[in-house]
Amino acid sequence: MPPIKEFFVDPNRCIGCQACVHACSECDTHKGQSMIHLDYVAPGRSTQTAPTICMHCDSPTCADVCPADAIKRTDDGRVMTARKPRCIACSNCVLACPFGVPKMMTELDLMMKCDMCYDRSSTGRTPMCAAVCPSGALFYGTREEIERRRPNSRPVNQFQFGGQKITTLVKMMVPREATIDRIDATDAMHDRPPADLVLLNIFDDEISETERES
Repeated sequence: MPPIKEFFVDPNRCIGCQACVHACSECDTHKGQSMIHLDYVAPGRSTQTAPTICMHCDSPTCADVCPADAIKRTDDGRVMTARKPRCIACSNCVLACPFGVPKMMTELDLMMKCDMCYDRSSTGRTPMCAAVCPSGALFYGTREEIERRRPNSRPVNQFQFGGQKITTLVKMMVPREATIDRIDATDAMHDRPPADLVLLNIFDDEISETERES
């Protein structure tokens, strides 16, 4: 029996090259659309980016709120794009997903999302985004491979959103010494923003005080 391959995300390694964004659209099941969200961690303060893909929840909220039963989860845990014949484009899934993953493609009247390149991963091949990621922020392989490559990190697949605990198929890499068994998504909401405002004097020294006030 071949070793089981898993998907690992390590946001700290993202270099913002957008290779994953472009490669995602080449997946046969995505109809030319990119399902990757490349987000800025601290807009206005840093150029650091992080990729957001579908985490493929064990109990997907997107499917739970779909009134048309259009979103299905495969036997191996992948949560698929809404089925075209059933999707009514209500956007319930877009609003409900705690990770902000589903995209409502208005021109198609269809919700689309990362399906881990099902045409590839279901046959053991690497999803397009992980295949082209030069820094290893997105990695698809066995648990033994990731432990050998990242001896100072370990995978976590439980997330806390307020009173809701979510277990996912995709794993997030955290520092090995971190004493956590889940990632609390609300922790950062209580952090005070850093005092790093830069005040620029946009006035010429020769302008009078009266002119400045006017």
